Amino acid sequence: MRDWLGEAKAKQVYLVLRDRILSGAAGFGSKLPTENELADVHGVSRVTVRRALGELARERLIERRRSVGTRVIYRPSPAPMTADITGVLANLADMGRRTVVKLLAFDYVPAEGTVAEALGVAADQLLQRAVRVRAVDGVPFSYLTTHVPESVSVTFTKQELASRPLLELLERAGVKAEQARQRISAVLATPDIAEALGVHTGSPLIELVRVVYDQAGRGVEHLHALYRPDRYAFEIDLMRSGKADTKGWSPVLRANGKTKVAAKTSPRKPKPVGLTSSRT
Repeated sequence: MRDWLGEAKAKQVYLVLRDRILSGAAGFGSKLPTENELADVHGVSRVTVRRALGELARERLIERRRSVGTRVIYRPSPAPMTADITGVLANLADMGRRTVVKLLAFDYVPAEGTVAEALGVAADQLLQRAVRVRAVDGVPFSYLTTHVPESVSVTFTKQELASRPLLELLERAGVKAEQARQRISAVLATPDIAEALGVHTGSPLIELVRVVYDQAGRGVEHLHALYRPDRYAFEIDLMRSGKADTKGWSPVLRANGKTKVAAKTSPRKPKPVGLTSSRT
């Protein structure tokens, strides 16, 4: 039990230091505090700190030299992919063209659980399920699981899904994507997903769940996406709007080189309104 607790604490220290390095807070060439200093900061023993530093060294994030100390040797990759959170659908096709996709699974499964509820389909219907990993510059950054109603998915093949953006295929099938609802959270990488994304089990990931609806309010796609935070980020521009005594922050929409503040209207709510995460 005592050794397990030591490993858990070492993992915690490792994750905190790794995040500082990958985020640039501890940049290339900078020195980390000594083992004693790190032990005091994190409230652990030097042995625990040494375990954490050993893992960082194995990943070639730091270099340890006697009498010199611990130095960061990680050089950040090119700027990570970013997405404007206000342009949900507009970004999808562009991302599909800029990245390389690897199709891991393509099959049909019964509609059930939260996915069926979010799409508003009956339990006796089939959903086309696909699992894909997207990469840029040869580095994977997203693990995507999509579910699409069978009536729509029969219009495209496995080969097409492996080479073209899903939104593009849906539009070709006559689907008019009108709006989407999404939730962004964070999770830890499971062993299979960690392997696919090239990270360690337990590494933090950005989780996004999105449901796309057509003009009639019918669910046409359920997406469960996991992103490496060092390779992908969401951005949003805000602008002060409203009357002087009730001013607040509103998203800024961009189109054709022009910007405008998003109108504060309530969009038509498709049914069902429930939106929860799919763990498939």
